[in-house]
Amino acid sequence: MPADLAVIGLGPYGLPLAQAAVAAGIPTIGYRTGPEAGSLSAAEQRRMLAQGFRTTAHPAELGRVRTAVICAPTPRAADGGLDLGLVETAARTLATQLRPHTTVILESPAPPGTTEGPLLRLLESGSGLRAGRDFHLAYSPSRVDPGNRDFTPANTPKVIGGLTSACTESAAAFYGRITDKVVRARGPREAETVQLLEANFRHVNIALVNEMAALCHDLGIDLWDVIRCAETKPFGFQAFRPGPGVGGHSVPQDLTAHAGRTLRMAELAQQVNGRMPHYVVQRAAALLNEHGKSARGARVLLLGVTYKADLADEQGSPAHEVAIRLMELGASVSYHDPHVPTWHVLDRPVPRADSLYEAAADADLTILLQQHRTYDLQGLSVKAQLLLDTRGATPTGAAHRL
Repeated sequence: MPADLAVIGLGPYGLPLAQAAVAAGIPTIGYRTGPEAGSLSAAEQRRMLAQGFRTTAHPAELGRVRTAVICAPTPRAADGGLDLGLVETAARTLATQLRPHTTVILESPAPPGTTEGPLLRLLESGSGLRAGRDFHLAYSPSRVDPGNRDFTPANTPKVIGGLTSACTESAAAFYGRITDKVVRARGPREAETVQLLEANFRHVNIALVNEMAALCHDLGIDLWDVIRCAETKPFGFQAFRPGPGVGGHSVPQDLTAHAGRTLRMAELAQQVNGRMPHYVVQRAAALLNEHGKSARGARVLLLGVTYKADLADEQGSPAHEVAIRLMELGASVSYHDPHVPTWHVLDRPVPRADSLYEAAADADLTILLQQHRTYDLQGLSVKAQLLLDTRGATPTGAAHRL
């Protein structure tokens, strides 16, 4: 059966889209843009293959679909903005195969103006076709939340902004086969800015609660109780929780390189969140000192080194910097993570604990960095000599909380 959809980029944005499309009965092919780490388990990927999904390395197949969605990763560039290199490479590849009446959608995080700027130019110059006349062009921000069982592509509204109203409607017709609700933006720039707002909203609010964590610790206030009480307010408040840093594929965006502007709140949030691994290590060293031990020579066990609970994805995980800073203090670092069989820091392998309880009992300090579902936190709090909980996951009084 010929494919109806091509997903270009099979990382954290593309694989979930392909999974949702295949589940909806849409014949789908995947085209890689480079080394990409997805968030789907091996079992989920096998199920997709059984449902007819396949990957291809032949660009010619991109010209046989009705809809092509670019989901290439856009990591942080040296100037603080987003690196659009893989998006541009994907656009050039697609342009050589683009046929009239195809709908092209960008889902990768991108600065406002990308779709009707560099993406449009690359597609038109490489294909000889005219966007909005010969083919449809639109932007739709990815709203993937890996591991979230409550909100999936089917029940998460999709925002769409097309170059023309016809472009918007064509993209809406495609997404209407996957999701229950489609939200039409005025155009691509508005849809791109939705992604900008949503990403920075998360980072700014995490930064606020991270600063509150440090303040409450200094004042002897139980922040976790503060959050528990505050989230009972039915309006004007959304609960965020502190942690050792912010990981994942969605990064706060600096628009200086693209628009000569910076979002000061996002810039400050990045600074606050970027300091959290250092703060965790400070707390760890102080905790060891309070119990008559030095960080130098201390045996420290890190629990959970992925960026998100119950996933194998390490993208941007603060665990790496926590480990580096502990090593710089002279600590002997080991780790445990049910999703990460081997772990390297500074290109060196970190010893993995096979027996979790024995390792926690042997370590001078255990630091919970990620709350995986398989962790028995009550049991760990009993076994560990010292337990620093950066997620507020342990029972009250069972551990030292961030």
